Amino acid sequence: MSQGDDSIHLETSLGYVLKEASSALRAAMEEVLRPLGMSVTHYSCLELLAQRPGLSNSELARGTFVTRQTMNVLLQALERDGFVTRATEAPVGKALPTRLTASGRRSLEAASAAVRSVERRMLAGMSESEQSAAFQALQSMVRALRDAGSA
Repeated sequence: MSQGDDSIHLETSLGYVLKEASSALRAAMEEVLRPLGMSVTHYSCLELLAQRPGLSNSELARGTFVTRQTMNVLLQALERDGFVTRATEAPVGKALPTRLTASGRRSLEAASAAVRSVERRMLAGMSESEQSAAFQALQSMVRALRDAGSA
């Protein structure tokens, strides 16, 4: 296959490096969450509920980047294990709001500490100004891609 001017060189592709960083971050998070009996999606769901109690299945699925079906299976398991409660009837429409239980909050505390340790390790070689610049650059990339998708 010929490599013309439009070819992507993986060694210098920002998109490829971002995907590599994302994969490495996810693997490191899975590693520290596994002993706590959690996956990244499980942790993300609990974190979202702590910050925005009452989210629906669809809202949680969007926030954790999984399908509604996958989130429904996870919520059933979290409810069975006593980490969340869901209303039996929707207050409005069909959406059942979900809330963390005390057990869910305790589990989240341990998971958050583990995830913070991964983030500290990831950022250890960067100064505060480099971290801030990276954060702003990544936010700018996300906005550019989302804006282009809605145009």
